[in-house]
Amino acid sequence: MFSAIERPAGRPPGLGQIKTDFGPLYASHGFIGWLFAITGPVAIILSVGANGGLSQAELASWIFGVFFINGLITILLSWLYREPLVLFWTIPGTVLVGQSLTHLSFPQVIGAFYGTALLMLVLGLSGWVKRAMQLVPMPIVMGMVAGVFLRFGLDLVRAVLGEFAIAGPMVVVWLVLTALPALGRSCPPIIGALVVGTLAATAFGRYDQDASLQIALISPVIPTPSWSLAAMIELVVPLAVTVLVVQNGQGFAVLTAAGHKPPVNAVTLACGLGSALAAIVGGVSTCLTGPTNAIVVSGGERKRHYTAAMLVGVLAIGFGLLAPTFTTLLLIAPKSLITTLAGLAMLRVLQTAFVTAFKTRFSLGALMAFLVTVADMPLLNIGAAFWGLVAGFAISWLLERADFAAASDA
Repeated sequence: MFSAIERPAGRPPGLGQIKTDFGPLYASHGFIGWLFAITGPVAIILSVGANGGLSQAELASWIFGVFFINGLITILLSWLYREPLVLFWTIPGTVLVGQSLTHLSFPQVIGAFYGTALLMLVLGLSGWVKRAMQLVPMPIVMGMVAGVFLRFGLDLVRAVLGEFAIAGPMVVVWLVLTALPALGRSCPPIIGALVVGTLAATAFGRYDQDASLQIALISPVIPTPSWSLAAMIELVVPLAVTVLVVQNGQGFAVLTAAGHKPPVNAVTLACGLGSALAAIVGGVSTCLTGPTNAIVVSGGERKRHYTAAMLVGVLAIGFGLLAPTFTTLLLIAPKSLITTLAGLAMLRVLQTAFVTAFKTRFSLGALMAFLVTVADMPLLNIGAAFWGLVAGFAISWLLERADFAAASDA
């Protein structure tokens, strides 16, 4: 049953070896990677959850699940394989869930989380994951993703035009830090935007003065899942696609480019397990993160990168345990700060989605997937993202057969 799971290349490092391999450089990379995860990506969860009608307790529980559980898995995998393997949650899947919450109940969405976890467990244990990742051409997948993400780019523009005093300085600082890579390495652009936005919101008195902020440990909310066929059809396959193709594909590419050999089947199995555990407390599906792993492997000796990943896991556990405090802190912030932060975090991802979708092959199918997803018109009570994938694949199969043949030959 477990024959497809890759075995570690050697014995896991002992505590003494971990101390030897760790150092200031890896501590800084781990800290910055964690800092990135708790800013823009968390803002996306809050934006999606608030629009979907989730309570503050449900949002805090969601954040606890995706940080605490995935932090534990990150430490275990990185230690076991001696590779940087940071697992968090699927950002495009989170946005996809936000669309579904407009017509599905949260218990129905939770049921789909469990269905997605089961699918990934099967794919990981069977070793079919590599073939599954190749079923739908990447441009069509990214056309759907671009359609899902478009709202964040539009909301960013609206925030700048509607509340320039807060959003404007955030965008300016983000642009400066992005345009000056040397400066951006010292202070990542999204972190700079958060700091400036917080200062501007404080200066203009835009924080909710009536809300009380206190240190509080998590008391997880355990929602009862509802098993809805429509929710399963709408979410399970698209969620699995965002994990296996979009997020894990990016994560594997980042790690491979840095000289690592990530265990594909083992990571998929861990994503399935993490997704099932996170779903218990209302968290979205687990994935191998691309941006945080990219930060972790951005310098130093390859054989010591795993220590930075383990630090990310440790910090994630602490953040998850204090999720109510951080959730309150972000929720009392003005909406424009969260909207701008989420938009800036998604800007490069949206750019990548468009480039991948329309660069070479399957561009007509990608366009159809994008249009159907943006139209956001559910059919048979199933959301538009699923139909975007179906329509994009069908159009490509009918009108872009040469692209399928070329991809097969490649």
